[in-house]
Amino acid sequence: MFYSKPLLVTGLVTLLLITALSVILSKYNSRLLYIEIQKKEKKLDGYEVEWGRLQLELTTLTEENRVESVAKKKLQLIMPQRDKIIYLKQSL
Repeated sequence: MFYSKPLLVTGLVTLLLITALSVILSKYNSRLLYIEIQKKEKKLDGYEVEWGRLQLELTTLTEENRVESVAKKKLQLIMPQRDKIIYLKQSL
């Protein structure tokens, strides 16, 4: 099994070129994935900011004073007299 030197060199050069192209392709794909990750992280940051804003808004909207104020102004509700309040007891 004797191979001629030019055939062996050609085979090795071909193998080297294929390996080099594979490395280049791998690096390119890696960069594309990195760019995609950066985009997703930026989008996630936006969602986190929006989540914080919504939490603040929820806290503001559910404050007891605000609920009572809206009930009095918009719904024209009034606090009943003590003798008109009925307490319900929950039994398990």
